[in-house]
Parts: sequence; C-alpha cells; structure tokens
Amino acid sequence: MEKKIVENCPIGATLKVLSGKWKLLILFSLEGGTKRFNELRREIPEITQRMLTTQLRELENDKIIIRKVYACVPPKVEYSLSPIGKTLLPVLENLKKWGACYIKKLMQK
Repeated sequence: MEKKIVENCPIGATLKVLSGKWKLLILFSLEGGTKRFNELRREIPEITQRMLTTQLRELENDKIIIRKVYACVPPKVEYSLSPIGKTLLPVLENLKKWGACYIKKLMQK
C-alpha cells in the first residue's frame, strides 16, 4: 500500500496494520498480557515459527506491540501491547462479539 494512501485514508491505515492472517489472533492473545514467543506459538498452534516472527516484526514496526529483550542466557524475549496497541482492545472486543453473533446466525440455518 502506498504511503500516501495510508496517510490520507483511515481504513487504508487500519488495513495496513491489521491485515495478515494471524495479526488479529496475535493481538487477541496479547490482550491477556505479556507473552513470550513460545506462549504465542502454543496459543496459535496453526501458525509457523517463521510466520509468527514476520507478523510480530510487522506489528512492532507499526508500533502496535512492544518487544522487550532481556540480556540473559538463553535469550528471553517478551511481547506486549503498546499504548497505541491497547487502544485496539475495544475494537477487538467488538470483532469478537460480531464473530460470535455471525457463528450463531450460521448455525441457525
């Protein structure tokens, strides 16, 4: 997506940040608090290690999550929602409610 489109279009900016098969699931997982890489892998078992790394980097670059590295052996890295990432929590909650309603409607047919 061109930078100009993102700057001038709120929907474009939102899609740039949240697009990707796994980003919303990662954010839902971090909604519960700080997690390490392997905790995220366990909570989202279908995601590959490479894809999780890629999606985490993108979310970090977009300032949605914070990556904290501890200087120890073995290396310890934790991920958490940034202040701007936390502003997504009401949006995520509404998406969750919508999804539950959608599933319920589909099951009625």
